[in-house]
Amino acid sequence: RARALLQQLPPQDCDERYCPDLAEEERRQLRVFSARRRREALGQGLACPVPGPCHGCPCKKCGRRLNKGDLGISASRLGDQFWHPSCFSCHFCHQPLVDLIYFQQDGRIYCGRHHAELFRPRCASCDQLIFMEECIEAEGRRWHLDHFCCLECDVPLRGQRYVMKSGRPCCRDCFESLFAEPCQACGDPIGADSEEATHQGLHWHARASCFCCSLCRKPLRGQPLTSCHGRLFCSETCSLGWDTSSTTSDSSDSAFASAPSPDS
Repeated sequence: RARALLQQLPPQDCDERYCPDLAEEERRQLRVFSARRRREALGQGLACPVPGPCHGCPCKKCGRRLNKGDLGISASRLGDQFWHPSCFSCHFCHQPLVDLIYFQQDGRIYCGRHHAELFRPRCASCDQLIFMEECIEAEGRRWHLDHFCCLECDVPLRGQRYVMKSGRPCCRDCFESLFAEPCQACGDPIGADSEEATHQGLHWHARASCFCCSLCRKPLRGQPLTSCHGRLFCSETCSLGWDTSSTTSDSSDSAFASAPSPDS
């Protein structure tokens, strides 16, 4: 319950004591923002039997009827409407609202976290709302300017090239030393500046010398391909040709190994 409350009602969204690094203007904006939300949107649902006059009324969320005496949830900010207890959940994340605490907006109910995000972006690093005029946006997420740093070495990445790894930015050096996949053809890491081709979980440089047929060396980028034991082929013919050559090579090796030496 405590974890769910912290997730749904982040204390940093309403109390500046949880945001020690804010500038004074940002603190002022947070106070105004928090006071307005409490005044205009915050409420707590009431669990009670559905009264007689509301017999047969539809649940606000699922539309199924609630009969007189059924346990329902009412929200004073939204008039004479009822929800099934399991339906009283955040419109965005669909999680049941802990302790029935809700925020309303345009006739919908939200948890505190997602109601706040209707109005202010949230920093993907510190989880605080952003009140600065500028922020950094990447991959659909936002950061304070000073918080957009490499996930491994913490070097600031503002104005620098980076690679996204698991939704977080990574500098090129850390990416290439820690996360770059080896090319199946040449064995070298596929760097941040290299184009990559993947097939069945394996990786190649997208250049013609690496991503090509294992038998005839035809480039395969944008072309139909088949694979066998981690090798790529442009056609079944080449695949069968490789199998034949491999079998012949194995037989020759076997014959060479079993032949008597001149000395014997």
